[in-house]
Order: sequence, then structure tokens, then C-alpha cells
Amino acid sequence: MFFLFAHRNAGGLYVTQLPRNQNADKQQDREADTERQGARHVAGFAFAVGATLQHKEERAGQAANDGDKCQCHEISHDPDYLPMTAPLHSPRRWLITLAALLVAVTTFSLGQWQLRRAAQKEALQAAIGHQANLPVLDARELTAAKNLHNVMHRQATLKGRWRAEHTVFLDNRPMSGKTGFVVVTPLQLEGSSQVILVQRGWVQRDFLDRAHLPDIATPTGPVMVSGRIAPPPSKLYEFKGMDSGRIRQNIDIAAFAAQTGLPLLEGSLLQTGVADEGLLREWPAPNLGVDKHYGYAFQWFGLCFLMVILYGWFQLILPFRNKSLNKLRNQSRNQHL
Repeated sequence: MFFLFAHRNAGGLYVTQLPRNQNADKQQDREADTERQGARHVAGFAFAVGATLQHKEERAGQAANDGDKCQCHEISHDPDYLPMTAPLHSPRRWLITLAALLVAVTTFSLGQWQLRRAAQKEALQAAIGHQANLPVLDARELTAAKNLHNVMHRQATLKGRWRAEHTVFLDNRPMSGKTGFVVVTPLQLEGSSQVILVQRGWVQRDFLDRAHLPDIATPTGPVMVSGRIAPPPSKLYEFKGMDSGRIRQNIDIAAFAAQTGLPLLEGSLLQTGVADEGLLREWPAPNLGVDKHYGYAFQWFGLCFLMVILYGWFQLILPFRNKSLNKLRNQSRNQHL
């Protein structure tokens, strides 16, 4: 998952890195799969411990019943005799207790860890909202920023000229449930030699002729582009030969600057606004997965509670009940005799 980190500067809280929207869901799915597998493993272990306890108690209970059938008229000389549970200080009982304690402590700690992760991401989400509410940047303020990470997710309106000859089409980028291109064009900022990559929008590709490039209207004169400062376009799995040409899988700023000779800023502008120039701009909002962490915390605490219940039933309540039943059986035999 792409993480966000925040630090305090003289002017307040700044987001130093933001999730890349196009790849955030896939990263979270991989993280979710990993954490779900961990939850299943611990759950399986907890149920295995419980099943072991139940199996041993059932075997002990069956043995006790068999003994009753064979010794119908015999009286136990020890009124506290307990055939359905292990002795209090037996190695098996200590092993079961340690295993149950380990599972309970582990699952409880993991639940707390998920709550801490949720709190961290809520704080980062608040920092992103703070950045978005700051005054809109212009080209001069953007170039004056020593570190572009300090202005991530700030709204910006930049004036400049498109460098249309260096437009690239990033393949396999979904939007609104369809797969197509994200169009990226460098914008040379007015009054500066600096250039910033602009993620202009999304366009559907021609599936009959995969080499065909869609027509994109790119003005030749000065333009005003509005959007928000964002990290470079997210990177997907890249096949060999897809790192050059007009159609690419990914774009690396350092490599692209070396290929084109453009002085690129370390970041991009995610253009927002209504669809125009043949481009759709329904960008997904940054999703930090806060709800997911609360869901996992509930699962871990649930497993912890389950382990406590299983141990209490099989090692405390059931032995006490069996001991009481044994005493009643012995009293009944004494009365019959």
C-alpha cells in the first residue's frame, strides 16, 4: 500500500507523500489479502485448540461412561474423583493454558494495532483535507517551492504552454469501470523553464487497433490548467518494451526527463474539471482504507473473545460441572446401597 507521511513545518502540517489513486485499490487488495490470510491462520489455530479441548473432553467422558457400565455397583473411594478433566497441574493442562493465552494475547494485540493504524490514517486524511483547503497555487508559487512534496494535494491553477510533442498514453488505466489511456502531457510553466507533467484525463482506447491513438485536442497557445498537485502517475506491472514510445505502461520522471531533455518537477498536476478536449476526469478520491482497519480490528477482538470463551468452557465450567455430576452419582450410589 502506498503510505502517507506527514511532518510539521513552520507553516503547519504538510503531507509529504500521497497515495497514487490508480494503483491504491490494488495495493489495498494485496494488503487486505495478506491480513485476511493472517486472520484465517489465527482463527484456524483458535478453533484447533477448541476442537482439541472438546475432543479430549468427549473421549474422557466416554471413558467415564464405559467405566460406569462396567462398575455399576462399585463406589469410588474418592468423592472428588474427576475422570473428565486433566489434573490441575498436569503438563497437558499447562500446555493448553499457554496455547490459549498466546492466542488471546496475540489477537488482542493485533486488534489494538489495527485501531492504531486506523487512527493514523484518519489523521493523514485530515491532513489531506487541510492541504486541499489552502489557497490555490499559481505557477510562480509552485516553482518557488523547494520541495514539491510540501505542497502535495494543494489546489493549483497553472498558466503555461503544452509540450504536445511529448504527450504519452499510459495503458491499462481504468475509469468508470472501463479500461483505456490516461493522457499525460508536459506543461511548461509561464515565466519559467520548469515543466510539470499533467495527468490531463482518461480516454477509451481502440480495441480493434491497439496501436491507434485517439484524437486529443491540445491548444498551441497559452492555457490555464486547474487541478491538484499529486505524485507521478502510479506504476503498474510493466512488460518488456513498454517503457518507451507514445503508448507506455508507466512513466518515470527521471527517465522521461533524460529522454526528452525537459526540466521536470518531481510531481504532477492531476487536472480536474468537466470533461473536455475528448478527456474524462472522474478521478477517484484518495482512499486510505480506514474502514478496513476497523473491520480487521473487530475480527481480531472477536477471535480473542472466542478463545477466552472456549478456554473458560472446556477448562473451567465443564470440569466444574463434571465434578458436581460425579459427586451426585456417588451420593446416589451410596443411597442405593
